[in-house]
Amino acid sequence: MSPVTQMMIKWVTVGIMSLQATLSLAAETLKPVTHSDFPTFSEELVMLGRDLFHDPILSGNRNISCASCHHAWLGSADAVALSVGEGGAGLGTRRHGTPASPAEKHVPRNAPAIFNLGASEFTTLFHDGRVMVDDTAPYGISMPKGFELEREVTNLLAAQALLPVTSFEEMAGQHGENDVADALSKGKVHGPEGAWAILTARVEGIPAYRAQFDTQIGADKPLHITDIGNAIGAFLAFEFRADNSPFDAYLRGDTQALTPAQTRGMELFYGKAECSTCHAGRFQTDHDFHAIGIPQIGPGKGHDSSSTAFADHGRAAITGKPEDKYCFRTPSLRNVALTGPYGHSGAYATLEEVLGHHLDPHASLIGFDPAKAPLPALGGYGQVTPQLPEHAEIERIFAAITLDLPPLTEGEQADIIAFLHSLTDSSSVNGRLGAPLGVPSKLRVDTIAD
Repeated sequence: MSPVTQMMIKWVTVGIMSLQATLSLAAETLKPVTHSDFPTFSEELVMLGRDLFHDPILSGNRNISCASCHHAWLGSADAVALSVGEGGAGLGTRRHGTPASPAEKHVPRNAPAIFNLGASEFTTLFHDGRVMVDDTAPYGISMPKGFELEREVTNLLAAQALLPVTSFEEMAGQHGENDVADALSKGKVHGPEGAWAILTARVEGIPAYRAQFDTQIGADKPLHITDIGNAIGAFLAFEFRADNSPFDAYLRGDTQALTPAQTRGMELFYGKAECSTCHAGRFQTDHDFHAIGIPQIGPGKGHDSSSTAFADHGRAAITGKPEDKYCFRTPSLRNVALTGPYGHSGAYATLEEVLGHHLDPHASLIGFDPAKAPLPALGGYGQVTPQLPEHAEIERIFAAITLDLPPLTEGEQADIIAFLHSLTDSSSVNGRLGAPLGVPSKLRVDTIAD
């Protein structure tokens, strides 16, 4: 055997040993997901939550449900950059505003995926973390000011479920259209005349719902909005659990579960590419907030009225800290191949695009073409090009970027994309239960054919 051949064999052997060491370290550090990582709920409560999640009864105008923007058939979200909430019709890319009653504006942020958010590891929800576990807050959960919990809830998802029903753009509708929106316009969320009580009375007035709640809270106990939240939270934790992917099989000891490209991508993800700096652990999130310069499209939250209506300060709007400006929560990457568009604004349609942004966020932000992120029309069929903030706001987003990753070759990027596909749990693609054919209110349930 020639010295050159011997050297080549040595290099290959060292490379294989290095790869095996890296993967062994990942397997040792990342323990498999187990049933103990998730709460358990009765089948009856889960099924009750399933009906409520799909029932338009919880919207001000009785025309949109939670599932309209978070549907099992659409990766637990809605497949568009920014949703058309109240005033829209249809699901996913078919959704649009209605000419007779057009939506006021797009929902300011991309509908986030829900996969595995019921796991005990998740203690912060929403892009800005406005719902989070906090021992100093009422009932141990921090909520936005004016929307504090009235009673204890069973999990974080139950608390989260109480907020979209109070959003004018998402589910409540506008002042003058219904009693829920009118109450919210007066700042009434709590109490007997508040929006939560109005919605609760609607549900309690439906005999089929009251009968189901009787088995959960007792026949003599009045229904409360937190009882509704608890049912929806139980359903979400069950429906969108995704822990049976090839990556999970690998963590459980199946060394053949990943393809060669996925194996290389995992090594890069948890090594050289530094993806796991933020997308850490088994669920690929550090549960923290980072400024990575995702382009701001659509209406935003209007956080800087002095300069632009399209500003979204992210976490800073919750904490009040300047250093938190333009920081958004690191999302879990489970089922990420199913949950595009990506980013808090949904600016990027594909994994390739959002990975490219991560590798050069400054250039990606400056060169962003809004025509590549069309939004559903607000007043009828079709699409519209989103608006961008004024240049000064884009410069502020640019200056806040802290992301700085090493460059990757095209082949390395392809391997990382392959690894991201290994995070797909095929058994959860359409939800574990899926949508019901009908709901107790008898209101129309959205279908994918709409």
